[in-house]
Amino acid sequence: MSEYRVNLVWRRDRSDFEYKTYSINHFWKFKNGLEIEASASSLFWGDASKIDPEEAFVASLSSCHMLTFLAICAHKRLMVASYEDHAVGYLEKNGDGKLIINRVDLHLKIEFDNNTPVSNDRSHHDCFIANSVKTEIKTIIET
Repeated sequence: MSEYRVNLVWRRDRSDFEYKTYSINHFWKFKNGLEIEASASSLFWGDASKIDPEEAFVASLSSCHMLTFLAICAHKRLMVASYEDHAVGYLEKNGDGKLIINRVDLHLKIEFDNNTPVSNDRSHHDCFIANSVKTEIKTIIET
């Protein structure tokens, strides 16, 4: 149906190639020309000033959920005034002892023009990215 492409570029920047000394900084290049500097999580010797894959994963889930929610509201003619999410992903070991983003909590603060009650059930089930992963995704409505 659709394809989404990202070019990842990494180059060794020193003569040695030892586990704790090689650079783990790299770039993500997108079709619109945007380049984003990325690294490993600072928990794994990455550069904390750059985006890491775990943060990008949580951000993509949060973004997909919001875009799905806004589309549903627009189709229902519900006037959304603002939407904020303070998403938190949890890196944990699974049953096999492998580290995974096991759970993502979406802490939503949504305002409507006329105090419409908030429901996220459909947007949670229709989000493309959420449907693509095993990660448990929980929405928490904050007031």
